[in-house]
Parts: sequence; C-alpha cells; structure tokens
Amino acid sequence: MITPKQVLEKFYAAERLIMDGKADFEAMAGTLAEDVVLHQSPDLPFGGEYAGIPRYKDWANAMGAIFDTVDVQDARYFEEGDTVLVLCTLVTRTRGSGETLRYPMVQEVRVKNGKIVEFRPFYWNVPAYVEAARKAGRRVT
Repeated sequence: MITPKQVLEKFYAAERLIMDGKADFEAMAGTLAEDVVLHQSPDLPFGGEYAGIPRYKDWANAMGAIFDTVDVQDARYFEEGDTVLVLCTLVTRTRGSGETLRYPMVQEVRVKNGKIVEFRPFYWNVPAYVEAARKAGRRVT
C-alpha cells in the first residue's frame, strides 16, 4: 500500500515534469482525487478555493502563467494518519523577469485511498508572489 508521503512525492515529481515540459497535466491529475480541494490564501494572485480536478487545473494554469519553474525542495515530511505536513523551500522563477524566489513553505496535505483530497499551503512572503505576478504581466487585484 502506498503511503500518503509517497503519494505526495509522486505528485511533486509529476509537477516538476510538467514545468519542464516533459509531461502534461494528466500526470499530476493521476495523484488527485476527483473531489480534491486546494485552499490558497486569498492574498495571493492565484488565491482562492479550487474544488475538483478541473478547478485544480485552473489553478495550475494560473501558476504556470506567472512562473516557469515551480519546485518543492528540501522537503521534510511528517505523517499522521492520512495527513502529511511538509516543511520545504518553494523555488519559483518568474516568467518575463527570470527572477527566482526561494522561500519557506508549509503544506498540510490529506490523502485518502492513494489520492490527494486536500491541500492547504502556507507561503512565506506573500507580497513577493504578488510582485512576481505583476512582473509576469498578470493582473493583481
């Protein structure tokens, strides 16, 4: 049986391949439950609630419009039942400016039956992500 940590590691690997242009969204979608929910801070340019795989893809497209690199590095995983807490460094590169952001991030991820059902990330330095969106030519509200 696959552990919640292993599911999340598979998700991160697919995310890297997508950003490198070596896979499409379906590679990542295979790790998500049909009713997955992503909770993003409303202060982010890609903030909001994304419920279901089609809405998750909308979020992924919004991130991809701002960043050409999204990589979770130095991840430390803490598992408790179906929940994984990840302490990591999120490395992103802004489209257009090429600026690289490297900030701590914490994610709470729930996994059920080998699929991710919920994400709740906490970003460090939200204003830097807002500025990155502006530099990438994305409207920031």
